[in-house]
Amino acid sequence: MASEGAHTAPPPKATLGDYLSISRPDHWFKNIFMLPGVALAAVLSNAPLSSTTMISLLTGIAAACFLSSANYTINEWFDADFDRHHPVKKNRPSARGSIRGSLVSVQWLAFAAAGLALSSLLSVQFFIFAAALLIMGAIYNIHLIRTKDIKYLDVLSESINNPLRFLLGWAIISHNTLPPSSILLAYWMGGAYLMAVKRYAEYRFIGDPSLAGQYRRSFKYYSEESLLLSAFFYALSSTFFLGVFLIKYRVEFLLAIPLLALLFVWYLKIGMRADSVTQKPEQLYKETYFILYVAFLTVFILLLFLVDMPWLNFLVEQRRFTLQ
Repeated sequence: MASEGAHTAPPPKATLGDYLSISRPDHWFKNIFMLPGVALAAVLSNAPLSSTTMISLLTGIAAACFLSSANYTINEWFDADFDRHHPVKKNRPSARGSIRGSLVSVQWLAFAAAGLALSSLLSVQFFIFAAALLIMGAIYNIHLIRTKDIKYLDVLSESINNPLRFLLGWAIISHNTLPPSSILLAYWMGGAYLMAVKRYAEYRFIGDPSLAGQYRRSFKYYSEESLLLSAFFYALSSTFFLGVFLIKYRVEFLLAIPLLALLFVWYLKIGMRADSVTQKPEQLYKETYFILYVAFLTVFILLLFLVDMPWLNFLVEQRRFTLQ
């Protein structure tokens, strides 16, 4: 039997794969949120999608992926002490104590430099939004500020990456204009809704408020009820701002509102399951019917771009009523 004073074995030395894993390339798919910005800018400016545009788009996506990996790298490093209290995340390389801080700094610098270098090839506007994405990652994670630990601000400061990605997509097409603020607010609140449902699923999965508070400080001030109510608020806000945008720019889009409402409800239903996949959005592909519905909704909205339905104007126009 080992003596009481025996030292515990040192953590295994991290491999190159461990360092790459904390940059989370499996989360790069989130940069698909740039594409609506590209599409809207192209439609509103009547800009043709040329080969040059496609090269810029690929460059912009690559830049966003590198910047995301820079943010994920410091996210896992600064979360190490907290992840040790999570039943699954305690097995991450950083939580095990295998990762070296000096190499984390090098990796962050490499990804940040690559992302900003590619951004500088596109436009000043794209570079500014790219730098903002990197700065928000620091504000969210670094201990001196760390909005991740503050109730509600944790969700709002992380989900602001959604409108930033939209702006990155927009800047690929338009270098001297900004999109309507209503669509940016809808995008922000939509992202906040997704994050609130993720928090709700995590909180329920841990199942112990005390342990949850050790894993994520903001959980000390949340409850299942407050997380669920906040998700409801973000969903309402997102659909409201989206409705404002749709009515102003194309009345046909109003037909998509009920389908978008169903999307919010369906996602919440998934989030309410035990050990919900919404804790790891990168694994949503496992929800086959939900993904098929998203694909259908995307095609439906694209068709609404092309089909004019002037009879829908009765929804937004005042009409005279007279008695004969």
